Amino acid sequence: MIERAMLVTAVLLVLSIVATRASSRLGVPALILFLAVGMLAGSEGPGRIAFDNYATAQAVGIVALAFILFSGGLDTHWRAIRPVLAEGLVLANVGVVVSALLMSLVAMWALGLSWVEGLLFGAIVSSTDAAAIFSVMRMQGVNLKHGLEALIELESGSNDPIAAFLTAGLAGLIVTPGGSLAQLAPLFVLQMAIGTIGGLLLGRAMVFGINRIRLQQEGLYVVLTVGMTLLVYAATALVGGNGFLAVYIAGIIVGNSNVVHKRSLLRFHDGVAWLMQVGMFLTLGLLVFPSQLLPVAGTGLLLALFLAFVARPLSVAAALIWFGRSPQEIMMVSWAGLRGAVPIVLATYPSLYGVPGARTIFNLVFFIVVVSVLLNGISIAWVARLLGVNDARPHGPIEQLFVPEVRLSSRVQEAIVPAGSPLVGRTLLDLALPRGVLFVQIRRGEETIIPDGATALEPDDHLFILVTPEAQPALDELRASAAVQLIEPQPVAPPPIRQSPL
Repeated sequence: MIERAMLVTAVLLVLSIVATRASSRLGVPALILFLAVGMLAGSEGPGRIAFDNYATAQAVGIVALAFILFSGGLDTHWRAIRPVLAEGLVLANVGVVVSALLMSLVAMWALGLSWVEGLLFGAIVSSTDAAAIFSVMRMQGVNLKHGLEALIELESGSNDPIAAFLTAGLAGLIVTPGGSLAQLAPLFVLQMAIGTIGGLLLGRAMVFGINRIRLQQEGLYVVLTVGMTLLVYAATALVGGNGFLAVYIAGIIVGNSNVVHKRSLLRFHDGVAWLMQVGMFLTLGLLVFPSQLLPVAGTGLLLALFLAFVARPLSVAAALIWFGRSPQEIMMVSWAGLRGAVPIVLATYPSLYGVPGARTIFNLVFFIVVVSVLLNGISIAWVARLLGVNDARPHGPIEQLFVPEVRLSSRVQEAIVPAGSPLVGRTLLDLALPRGVLFVQIRRGEETIIPDGATALEPDDHLFILVTPEAQPALDELRASAAVQLIEPQPVAPPPIRQSPL
């Protein structure tokens, strides 16, 4: 039995990954193909896998979103988002509220819902999806100017908490007689405050733990961060905070700090985020019954178009008009508001709370997400060029890796650590090296070491240090205070140019 489950899981994962190749050729976002694979494997597809467990799907979605948001935080450049921090936070919160209100009005008219049920529907579809947006933008080579990419990244990473809070709170109001919408306001402030504090404190604790726990194997560090990510979410949620906000903030802190084996951690969590996306979309695809989508197709298309062309643009304009953004920039941010797995996960809440018409809500949300990813996702590069906000230049190097730029003016300096130096026994991470300084090699007796942040210096170590001119004064100060003997600085020689015969 376990072998059959393993075989099915393996086939679905492999098919989903292979589908990413087809997505680039067909111009269809990979997330749609992940959903399609799940639907084909479902009870009404060739796979005939019977699955309608909303609780399991929600659990998978929550765990997946925690890792996706943490990975998104790791990839968030603080220097890039700091200039747009205020407008990003306003956009994340005002955008969700305005979108929810506008969508509630059209949902009440089209579906005959009460005002609370309409607000619930609006809250479910109000959140944009960071995973959907950036997988589509990277696939199509979209690099936005004027800080728009950082703004969209910040919004999509920080608007999930308020959408999840509103969805759970409004679903509770519907099934709990005597509840009041006013009760949600102080609860929201409390959840966001605890989530922010929890993310800041536990993020700092993650950095401290990663750097201070001296593990013998590099692979154990990635396992450590997996456990810490789950810890941040669970601990924050259990004390009444918003776990999604906490893991996103913790990811930003870790991603913008100098930690050991950082390159490995970034690559690992990028892979984990993809695995979580695939698993989440496959699970949500299994939940869908295609035969139930046809009856709601007309209404779903109407709601999807209203969201794309009315609710989203007005909500973005209401948030960004105060920050002096041009109409073209507001339109680009609006069009980049793809809906992805988050609304589908939130659409499982009504079923778990016992809200009337929950299955219809789920089917409509699923339809809206598919239309959003197809409509906005396929055309996002064209819209960026049309509005004149796309930067054709490729992205620069990843700043979080703290690797200095190697130029002809950079120098390799050799130094020896004497027995009485204060550096003996300290790791490279403990030295708090300035940007532009990289220990490229350590010769220790007959042994040659390629160091990382956890490498501790020993007496008579022969150091090879790459330094940029800007960082030279800081390195001189460090060398003088540590009594390190400098041998001789040497310029980095350009590589020889080889000409191949024609």
